[in-house]
Amino acid sequence: MSRICDGRAVIITGAGGGLGRAYALAFAAEGAGVVVNDINEAAAQDTVATIEASGGRAVVDRSDITSYDDSLNAVRTALDNFGSLHVVVNNAGICRDRMFASMTEEDWDAVIAVHLKGHFCITSHAVHYWRGQSKEGKAVDARIINTSSGAGLNGSIGQSNYAAAKAGIAALTINQAAELARYGITANALAPSARTGMTEEVFADMMEKPEDGGFDAFDPANIAPLVVWLGSTGSAGVTGRVFE
Repeated sequence: MSRICDGRAVIITGAGGGLGRAYALAFAAEGAGVVVNDINEAAAQDTVATIEASGGRAVVDRSDITSYDDSLNAVRTALDNFGSLHVVVNNAGICRDRMFASMTEEDWDAVIAVHLKGHFCITSHAVHYWRGQSKEGKAVDARIINTSSGAGLNGSIGQSNYAAAKAGIAALTINQAAELARYGITANALAPSARTGMTEEVFADMMEKPEDGGFDAFDPANIAPLVVWLGSTGSAGVTGRVFE
């Protein structure tokens, strides 16, 4: 039986845990080769081991997404291991929550670097690769999947740095969609609500697992099917959207 991502290769940042791990497992289950990017090597290796134990294909990558030069290695990892690259899922993130009056320059720079610059670096190298293929006359069917947030769309008290970065990512996605369609590249974004290392402390009560074993509304696995479909060939007509 064919799977919707057979033969495709994807880079997922922050794939050692939370949403990124859920995406990695789901992409692999649908046939994709997965580059598991994470600064936590042990967590990334665990994701890879889980994928391989299920018969999937995955490899660890520890490129620094805030470094333009180093992030090129994530693209090289995909090409070296899977022979191509079709999807970049920008998922990695951090929080440095403070009220604006108490926020330091370091708090601001760290969040902007990981979220906003982090969305630029790997994607820039991927786009250079895809544009090169297009100019050579090769068919390109590529996907950029970004991560915005309700904080970026509506604001969030105590998170001005995070909200600003996430709003920037939503705008970036719209621009990417408009500029890159000529090369066969789509760009979409998510504003997900899920239990992750970033949210479970801040929203612990709201995101607590149901004690009765009922539907877990904040399980990261609930978001993964949309992300995998957006990374598939079937989503070619969808671009410039933010899914909340």
